[in-house]
Amino acid sequence: MNVQRVEFLGLPVDLISLEQTLELLSTWASDATSRKTVVTTNPEFIVQCQSDKIFASDIRRASLITADGIGVVLAGKKFGFAIPRATGVDIAKGLMQKNGSGLRVFFLGAKPGVAQKAAELCQRDFGIEIAGVQDGYFKPEEEIEIAKRILESDTHLLLTGLGGGKQERFNQAHLAARVSVGCGGAIDVLAGEAPLAPQWIRNIGFEWLWRIVKFQRWQRGLRLVEFAILTLSKSK
Repeated sequence: MNVQRVEFLGLPVDLISLEQTLELLSTWASDATSRKTVVTTNPEFIVQCQSDKIFASDIRRASLITADGIGVVLAGKKFGFAIPRATGVDIAKGLMQKNGSGLRVFFLGAKPGVAQKAAELCQRDFGIEIAGVQDGYFKPEEEIEIAKRILESDTHLLLTGLGGGKQERFNQAHLAARVSVGCGGAIDVLAGEAPLAPQWIRNIGFEWLWRIVKFQRWQRGLRLVEFAILTLSKSK
């Protein structure tokens, strides 16, 4: 599958729909020699990368970069690009639903106990095989051992929920799974610990506002304002 990659605001993004993403990643996951990384980018990532060049480099090196946040989709329109949306949660759920028992999944991230809960619920709901679990509260010196566990378990899909920057760095540094997806808070959602916005709010693209208000993530609100200012200034 040939995927077009475009660039604006200093970072690339791929023009690929959710359905195409699931097809492509399923193909990669079935290949024992595959070592692919996926970034699900959002406005916060773009703002962070204006000053964090290592983060920007890790994103550029990814095998696939999808638009997670609606802000990326809207900003793309300002620069003349029709960017489909494929969120970390939708990719994770879609791949497990599509591949079922043929998919070995490792859950990395979130608070202690949450990854285990997510793994058990996904095994129940989608029939996937659990390759392993690890919470996100590990020491830096434990990272190599964790990557070794992922590699030795022949993980088809690694869901890395360590937060923007850290999860991309881990995936790119170790290439421990056939497909490694930086999925943000998807593990919390899969565990039932963080609810998604109601579908009607998601349909109109206002889940970002719903999350800011519901979880009082005011710092995120400030970053979105910064992203809006950046987009307007660069698109003139």
